[in-house]
Amino acid sequence: MFRQFPVVSMNRKEVFFMSKLNYQSIYAPYIKEFIAIKNGLGYTSLRAQWILLELDSFFVNNEVKELGITQQQVEQWRATRINDAQCTIYDKYCTLAQFCKYMCRIGYDSYIPRLPRKISGFTPYIFTNEQMIGIFQACDHYELYDRHLNTTLFIMPAVIRLLYGTGLRINEALSLKNKDVDFEKQCLYIRKSKNGDERISPLSETLVTVLRQYLQYRDRMPLPRLNDEKNFFFVSPMGKRCSQVVVYYWFKKMLAASGIPHQGNHKGPRLHDLRHTFAVHSLVKMSKAGLDLYYSLPLLSTCLGHKSLKSTDHYVRLTAEIYQDVLNDGNEISAHVFPKTQTNAAYGND
Repeated sequence: MFRQFPVVSMNRKEVFFMSKLNYQSIYAPYIKEFIAIKNGLGYTSLRAQWILLELDSFFVNNEVKELGITQQQVEQWRATRINDAQCTIYDKYCTLAQFCKYMCRIGYDSYIPRLPRKISGFTPYIFTNEQMIGIFQACDHYELYDRHLNTTLFIMPAVIRLLYGTGLRINEALSLKNKDVDFEKQCLYIRKSKNGDERISPLSETLVTVLRQYLQYRDRMPLPRLNDEKNFFFVSPMGKRCSQVVVYYWFKKMLAASGIPHQGNHKGPRLHDLRHTFAVHSLVKMSKAGLDLYYSLPLLSTCLGHKSLKSTDHYVRLTAEIYQDVLNDGNEISAHVFPKTQTNAAYGND
């Protein structure tokens, strides 16, 4: 039984990756339809598509000829994932369970696996105020020893301040178009976030000043249509969208210049930790201003673009000394929201 695909619009990046995902098993048409339905609902997770490709390869290698995923097949697949971390296994089980439910709904009885316990050893690095000042100074004064006409170093003072001052994800920041930056209303329009939703992110007066200064330097480049509202706000000297990889490269340079060790191998500090730091520093500032955390947390959740307070709970990790201060000033109702964690003042504790 094959169902017609929903009509879904995809951008060039999504089309490129979809062309790389060559599903070949008996489940191939159903996987493609399942992905199309998720995309139509606003879920555009490439990770899920790669997980389904792994499952598709398993079905091919085991010569599965009949539709209907069995418990035995799930257990056989799980036995092949001996090198996956526990949090990775959890994500894969989530995608598998969703696909099995979909197969059941279209008439093919399938075993829906129970989700394993989600264990995450990840602890974000929370920069101190002094460290952030050091990073800003490094961005402002870093110099190149050689002349590189294609360097994107000039965007770093604005990008780093934007990430710290708004809590944007790096992809959201680099995806901003000129029309998305409204200096008059002091806000950003996030058109396409991780969750596929749109939102408005406020800008402080100092951040508006920083972005205006960036534009003064950007617009000196002899490139056509820089101010076109459909063009990217952050561009390389070639006039193209800046790469996340390049921004992360310069971010590591700034960490070194400001005396913050970078351990690498996914141990950070990461560029995404600026988002975590924004969340923690915002809560501390709101608490010191006398705001009740019970009411402050939904505001922060909306600003970060989370769909639930539970997501904000996972993002916001407080250092030990800040954690106690915030709870003492907050409403007892919100005391359960924040998990205890060790301080990140010394990275060895992360």
